[in-house]
Formats: sequence, C-alpha cells, structure tokens
Amino acid sequence: MKTDEFGRGARRAARSEGFERGARFGHVVSGVLHLLIGMLAIAVAFGSTENIDQSGALAALAERPGGRIALWVLAVGFVAMALWRVVEALWGGQSAHARSNSPVDRVKALGIAAVYIGLSYSTIGFAVGAGRSSGEQNSALSARLMQSLPGKALLIVAAVVLLSVGAYHVYKGVTRGFLDDLRTYERTGARRWIEPLAVVGYVAKGLTIVGVGALVVIATVRSDPEQATGLDGALKTLGAQPFGAILLTCAGTGVAIYGLYCFAMARYAKM
Repeated sequence: MKTDEFGRGARRAARSEGFERGARFGHVVSGVLHLLIGMLAIAVAFGSTENIDQSGALAALAERPGGRIALWVLAVGFVAMALWRVVEALWGGQSAHARSNSPVDRVKALGIAAVYIGLSYSTIGFAVGAGRSSGEQNSALSARLMQSLPGKALLIVAAVVLLSVGAYHVYKGVTRGFLDDLRTYERTGARRWIEPLAVVGYVAKGLTIVGVGALVVIATVRSDPEQATGLDGALKTLGAQPFGAILLTCAGTGVAIYGLYCFAMARYAKM
C-alpha cells in the first residue's frame, strides 16, 4: 500500500511544472558543457595543452572567478536531468508531448540517466576541489581490464557500444530524426534555425564518439591503455594528423554547435 502511494506521489511530482523546468535546465547545462569542450578543442588546435573532455572543461571552469559556484549550478542541472530520465525510464513520458513509452525508449532513458549521474558526480568533485582527469581514470581502468581476457572482452563490448552510439548520432543527424524529439506544434517557426544546428551538432558529436570507440579497440588489441583515454585522446589523435589543426577546429566547432542545439532543446524538447 505504501509502495503504491509512493508511486502515485512520485508520478504527481514528475508531472509538476517545476520538475519539468528543472529537467529543461539540464539541457542548458549540457549545452554549456559542450560549448566548453568545443572551445577547449579549438584552443588545443592553436597550441593549448588542456584536456579536451568533460573533466578538462570542468577544471577550466573551476579556475575562473566564481567557477566553483558555477559548477554547483551545473551539478544541479545534471541531477535534475538524471531524475527526469529515471522517471521516464520507470513510468514513461509524463506530458502530452512526451516520447514513446516503448521498452527501447525506457532503456535509452535509463542509459542517459546514468550518463547524467556520472556528470553530476564529476562536477561535484571539481566543485569541492577533488576532480580528476577523465583520461587518467579511463587509462587506469583500461590497464586493469587489459590484464585478463574477460577484461579485454569487456573493453571490446564497451567499444562496440560507443561505436553504435556514435553511429546512431550521425544517423540521427543526417536523417533529421531529432525532429521527433521536438514539440510538433512548435516545429514550424523554430525549425529553420534549429535544424542546421542539430544536423551539424549530431554528426560532429557522433563522429567524436566513434573516434573514442575506435581508440578503445586499438588500445585493447595492442594492450596499450595509454591510448584508451576517452574523448581527449580521440580529439588529440585527430589533431596529430596532417591538417590536424583544421580538423580539430572543425570538430570543436561541431561539438560547440551541438551545445547550441542543447539550448534549443531546453525550450522545444518533448518532456
């Protein structure tokens, strides 16, 4: 009985306007993070040595005046989005404009919730001065897993997941599948400026995720954990290629454009 009452209470809270606004704020802070990562990539293309990933972006923000306060604000947004996705995974969409309630959508929502929980944890870590480089953590974990055959198999599975997620982002951008994420009655006026942002942003982000997955495969085959450093390693590998500065600038610009699309999602996304 108490479980049913708790469930009904949770559903009422999830349908509240305040809860939805909190989740929409999650899109805003996600946009900020992507903009920071994009700017770091462009800076590295011109000679900077910063880490080009979420930890690098959070560390750079922490060093700015008022940066610790900004990090707590970001953490709140990430927690709000994580909670929204958990609700979506448990009970499906809560509004008239919500996504499908299919099992696939619920599993996807749970996966996104896990990502935002991880972002919340990392952001709070940097806010309290205990943040760590994502690349170093990835490399250390990869080194441990590469010591055994099951560990290597797990890394390959993780790489396949990354490659699939990246390919899905590219596909979603090219086919304009993101339009299904937007409120249908508001597409007409906003579509002209949202659509180009989304196409470029999804393709750029998808290609970077594919790059991360490819590096994990290479690192596992070569038993070289130093190559499995995540987004930072993938983008810096891109920058080391012929015309790497141009390629890295394009990649950073694309990730930043995805950040701008996140701002649009804060206003127009189905919730």
